[in-house]
Amino acid sequence: MLYRETGQFKTSYAADHAIFPIRQDRIGIAVILALAYVAIPLVASNYWLSTIMLPFLIFSLAALGLNILTGYAGQLSLGTGGFMACGAFAAYKLATAFPELHIVVVFALAGVITAGVGILFGIPSLRIKGFYLAVATLAAQFFLIWLFNRLPWFTNYSPSGVITAPPRAVFGDIFVTGAQATPIAKYLFVLTLVAVLALAAKNMTRCKIGRSWMAIRDMDIAAEIMGIRPLTAKLSAFAISSFYCGVAGALWAFIYTSSVEALAFEISRSFQILFMIIIGGLGSILGSFLGAAFIVLLPIFLSNAPGLIGIDMHVDMVTHLEFMIFGALIVFFLIVEPNGLARLWQIAKEKLRRWPFPY
Repeated sequence: MLYRETGQFKTSYAADHAIFPIRQDRIGIAVILALAYVAIPLVASNYWLSTIMLPFLIFSLAALGLNILTGYAGQLSLGTGGFMACGAFAAYKLATAFPELHIVVVFALAGVITAGVGILFGIPSLRIKGFYLAVATLAAQFFLIWLFNRLPWFTNYSPSGVITAPPRAVFGDIFVTGAQATPIAKYLFVLTLVAVLALAAKNMTRCKIGRSWMAIRDMDIAAEIMGIRPLTAKLSAFAISSFYCGVAGALWAFIYTSSVEALAFEISRSFQILFMIIIGGLGSILGSFLGAAFIVLLPIFLSNAPGLIGIDMHVDMVTHLEFMIFGALIVFFLIVEPNGLARLWQIAKEKLRRWPFPY
């Protein structure tokens, strides 16, 4: 009764193929956006906004970019951290070289530059795939981090090799970078950017280019016989995925940390983003957000769990237990539901559609 299409009639083709054709979905999205834009800024403290919500949103954007490449196009990549670093350093060079550029334009251009780098490193996907492609993207990861560490031009010849985001305002006196930026302004700016890019990704996966990605993912030879060009499909997936990861890296450097070095985007960051889409669900926009929430929130819960149940533990013991439990839960989810948390949500909606009738 709570989630039924009965009585909801469509009078046009566009209405039937809308992103959210069911009224309950539209209401649910409206409630989530209201909570995100109104309730969280009013209730959440500066700590929650700065150290939990910001990394969650930025990780969601990076996971969304990798999900486009791996989940929808089937091209395995281990270079996400390098592409995030590329976006961060490109945004820094643009912001310092052209101070008059708006911060949104800076992030967009940084994403475009990263998309070009992604196309360059995506060329091997035209000949290799699977494990060999993962090794090729891993080489891109190591090369990009080495490049930003060895060439001081990218850091404006900073002796420490650390880039610091210059203060920038969205409009008027509302700053989102620098010391004048407030946690609420940062959160709302990142939330708006992530929401717009997530909507764009959802539309792309439903149109011609998204269908070509999924055809290449399912069987590239059959897709080519049907008329889909692998060069266009694969390189477009690399470009758009790198664009999303580049914007996420720029947000990480400018909004979240305000100052960062290339080592912050090393190989562990790439694996972290990969775990997000595996746990959340490959080929799912929702799965990118669920996986990011799992990775960000679970360590916080595990580190505070001993205190909640009245157990006194040393900090080093809590840290080791956190890694052990975290790894065990990842394995558990992969065994119980290999299609990720998004599949569990899909199953729940199917049960709501049929309740109270038996299967």
